[in-house]
Amino acid sequence: MSIKPLDCSQLYRTSTLSKLAADCKSTKHLQPLDQIIGQDRAQQAVEFAMSIKEKGYNIYALGHNGLGKRTMILRYLNRHEPSSNNHTIFDWCYTVNFDEARHPKVLKLPAGSAHQFKKDIDNLIHRLVKALPMAFDNEIYFARSEKLKNRLESKQEAILQDLTQSARQHSISLTLTAQGDYQLVAMNDKNEAYSENDFEALSDSKKKRFETKIAELEIQLRDIIRQLTILEEKFSDKIQKLDEQIAQDVLIHCTTPLKKKYNHLAEVKSHLIAMNKDILDNLEIFVEGSEDDISLAYAALDKKMPRRYQINVLVCQETNSFPIVVEDSPNYHTIFGYIESATFKGTVFTDASLIRAGSLHRANGGVLMIDAVKVLERPYVWDGLKRALRANKLNLSSLEREVSLSGTISLDPEPIPLSVKIILFGDYQTYQLLQQYDPEFRELFRVTADFEDVMPRTDIAEAHYAQFISSIVHDNNMLHCDRKAMSRIIEYSSRQAEDQDKLSLHSLDIANLLRESNYCARLANATLIRHHHVEQALTNKQQRAGRLQDYLLQSFINGATLIDIKGSVIGQINALSVIATSDSEFGIPGRITATASFGEGEIFDIERKVKLGGNLHSKGVMILSAYIASVFGQTVTIPLTTRLTFEQSYGQVDGDSASLAECCAIISAFSQVPLRQDIAITGSMDQFGHAQPIGGVNEKIEGFFDVCSSITQLSTQGVIIPRTNVHNLMLRNDVIEAVEQGLFHIWAIDHVTDAIQLLTNIIAGSMNNKGEYAHNSVFGITQHRLTNLRKDHHNAASNT
Repeated sequence: MSIKPLDCSQLYRTSTLSKLAADCKSTKHLQPLDQIIGQDRAQQAVEFAMSIKEKGYNIYALGHNGLGKRTMILRYLNRHEPSSNNHTIFDWCYTVNFDEARHPKVLKLPAGSAHQFKKDIDNLIHRLVKALPMAFDNEIYFARSEKLKNRLESKQEAILQDLTQSARQHSISLTLTAQGDYQLVAMNDKNEAYSENDFEALSDSKKKRFETKIAELEIQLRDIIRQLTILEEKFSDKIQKLDEQIAQDVLIHCTTPLKKKYNHLAEVKSHLIAMNKDILDNLEIFVEGSEDDISLAYAALDKKMPRRYQINVLVCQETNSFPIVVEDSPNYHTIFGYIESATFKGTVFTDASLIRAGSLHRANGGVLMIDAVKVLERPYVWDGLKRALRANKLNLSSLEREVSLSGTISLDPEPIPLSVKIILFGDYQTYQLLQQYDPEFRELFRVTADFEDVMPRTDIAEAHYAQFISSIVHDNNMLHCDRKAMSRIIEYSSRQAEDQDKLSLHSLDIANLLRESNYCARLANATLIRHHHVEQALTNKQQRAGRLQDYLLQSFINGATLIDIKGSVIGQINALSVIATSDSEFGIPGRITATASFGEGEIFDIERKVKLGGNLHSKGVMILSAYIASVFGQTVTIPLTTRLTFEQSYGQVDGDSASLAECCAIISAFSQVPLRQDIAITGSMDQFGHAQPIGGVNEKIEGFFDVCSSITQLSTQGVIIPRTNVHNLMLRNDVIEAVEQGLFHIWAIDHVTDAIQLLTNIIAGSMNNKGEYAHNSVFGITQHRLTNLRKDHHNAASNT
């Protein structure tokens, strides 16, 4: 039975967009989609994770780059704010801890109010900076303080008066030295202090009397000095109470409106009370003090006010929005925040106003999206992220402390309560590594959003895909696509999916094609993107990435790479392979040759022997060896040894897609029946000879077509593929036209015997009850030759 080539209708599936309205002429008339199509499974996973508040339900978005994972999740989060699970959003501020400055305190405020609160505190402090000095620089204060001072002086004079009079009665004077010390001095008759010589000239009894009395008076003087010290301390206390009373009056006047405004916020009230107390304890910052201390206290980076009372707004959320943060550069500081240092007049310092927020602070109460590979590449980020998720707290510690590189004293801010969903974007390999090597990963990322690569291609799906194209056009302000351009893009998507019944979900590829088509249309001053603009964009892309393909094609044309595309050759067949670069994939033919010599049935895979053959290729050779043994060696050993190789192949060979070709080459070498060289073949096989599907079928067919059409005029050339690959065909238009004209052919087979029949124009043959094949079949010819070889060998051995 002859095997007919495939019909043109089987080589390509056109898009009719039958579910679009007849009056829909372009994407201008289509409603853009606000979601990514074909990712229902992943979207359900995201919805499930976002609806659970409990710890550990973070998301790993799994899939290849370009699937629109981030876009889909962002659009979902913007549409569906998870208000049902009681996510409360707050503003977060750091303030000085007035009891322990090294441990700044956290202040939690309602969302959107932090900047106003900071502004109110700034205004308050600015008022106090002006009002407090004025309160101490007026006649009322001076009068009250002078009154207290006069009272002190009066009491001091009264206490000293008694001692002075008692001393005079004994010719002793109480004087005050230049250093401020009290001194008792003996006086002469002229009421003058004795000089040292005059005092020494006095009689011993008189000197003794003076010394004794001065000693008695010094005892009284020490007691009086203690009383004076107590009086001065009381005076200082009264002055301080006076200062505090005056400052308190100013504070009450200035802060009462603020306390009323924030009366409903307990944390703010507590902070205002603590701040008032601290201002009273540190009035010198506002009124007087050393110049250096005052300068440092006012060394603000933004405005002149005491740093001690600044409110550091770490995060201020928008009141009606759900925080969604995408961190493109996840290092330790950008994720967890950091503490800056400032220098003022050679002094390095830090305080609560120099604490800076990280992505986790900004995403608190919402979602933080990060690339998994970038997180794992940066030191200490992954461990810090896990620590924060386990504790539900965000500790802000310096990286230097984490790695113990510095013993410098720094701040230790109060932790911030953390309520956030982390979404990691990554590929399958990273996901498997984390699953295998990090036991905490499963506990912290319990939800996997698995993104599909393809979706079913139905008429309704094509209509949705057209809306998806419309959304890209609208988002990027491109020219609109007409109906044929949309159909061509959908067909390109099906080609990318390598399936007539599937559409690719790699939205990045589609977006790039639209951008390049838009460029071609604008270059031509067109008003719409049309079919030929899309074709031009595809051609341009092929031209840019086709250097290697053109080089290899030229090697066939100039004869550097040998190939036969006419006639028949024993033990030689054209196989097909795919070469992939970073920008393109293309097919290329290659000769497989097999030689047979007398032996014991072994098949030597030369590629494997020289370590150029991969594991999958070796497996394919072993499978075809098992099939050949089942056909020709069920009862006796095959008396031939076969050597199999890819000619002019100097790199690694892997995959089993050449096993059908290798099997046909070996059978040709056994039977000495030549194989057609105008036909190339691709496909793998099982141990029973059934043809199995392979990848890259479109590229392989087009690769052989390009080589044949470059070398000679097409006539009988063609390609054999497994029938299970027919639904993968989305071939180029020039290949389809050649098939339609009968110049190129594509055959689909189910079994290796079909390939043998096509390649030899002789039926392969089937075994009868006696274990024999028909003499006019390829298998029968092979069996007859093998039998003769055994007889010749037996006769030669008997004669010997």
